[in-house]
Amino acid sequence: MSLVPQRCTVLIVDDEPSICALLETQLGHDFQVFTANTVNGVRKRFQETPIHILLCDYFLGTETATEILDWVHQHYPRTARILLTGMHAIENAVEAVNTARVHRLILKPWRPDDLLAMLRQVARGLLLEASHEQLLEELRRLNSQLEQRVQERTRELESALNQLQIKNQILEKMALTDALTGLPNRRAIELIARKELLRRTRIPAPISFGLIDADRFKQINSRYLLSGGDHVLVWLGQVLQSAIRATDAIGRVGGEEFMVVAPNTDFYGATTLAERLRRSVADTETVYRNNSIRVTVSVGFAVVNQNDPIGYEALREIAAAAVAEAKAAGRNCCVVRRVS
Repeated sequence: MSLVPQRCTVLIVDDEPSICALLETQLGHDFQVFTANTVNGVRKRFQETPIHILLCDYFLGTETATEILDWVHQHYPRTARILLTGMHAIENAVEAVNTARVHRLILKPWRPDDLLAMLRQVARGLLLEASHEQLLEELRRLNSQLEQRVQERTRELESALNQLQIKNQILEKMALTDALTGLPNRRAIELIARKELLRRTRIPAPISFGLIDADRFKQINSRYLLSGGDHVLVWLGQVLQSAIRATDAIGRVGGEEFMVVAPNTDFYGATTLAERLRRSVADTETVYRNNSIRVTVSVGFAVVNQNDPIGYEALREIAAAAVAEAKAAGRNCCVVRRVS
């Protein structure tokens, strides 16, 4: 049974028809009353109708109330079980009370008002119990819904956090990437340079720092306009990128100028790298709108020995001076300076 209705059902079990009729009369105004006088009759009634209260006489001829009460206790434990007995059979009734866990024991002769009051009390208890169960079920349902909503919200928040992390990674990459060439921008390559300089304070090693400047780039912009100049810069970034080693880093620092950071690279290594960068540009060409375009670069490198301390600004200044010297020497050449 789920929720007990306001008008509870009472099943009277007694083998005396007169008693059943009397109880029906006394209880019929407050309860929906049914009667039975055998075990089979009780089982049939329970199968047909939800019974809320069982009122059973102890003496049932050849059958015992204990058998009926125990069967109801086993199969319909929510039905309130009330046993009617006389004082002379009180000791025998204890067996039924203990076996079937009877809720109430009424001694004969009973007073109609007392019997009715007791049944009303039992009915109120059933109503309260059913109401309590309904509230608990509603609470379980609400808790289940709340848990589901929390799980859904958690998944939504995790998804949103995921998206935010992805977007932050994209923004971070955009903030450190040159939009035109796809190489690290000035901020990114400077961070790389400072990181490598900091690393060599813990693990002394030589380092080389280079600047690459496209020669006479204004002429390209004048002849092929800005779109042509952009095309050349993209091509130039690709060529330079392919010429460095996996341990090196290259970035565009502005205009037609690029920066190279080469860790663990001494004077000989820097000279080789500078020449490879210069030659890789000079020996190739790009095509823009059916026009073959050749570009040369001037390369300046500053090389720091293993144990020599130096800061980023000083190193960049020396590399810039080396590029200026390469420009003055006629362009399309390399100048590598030792930092003393």
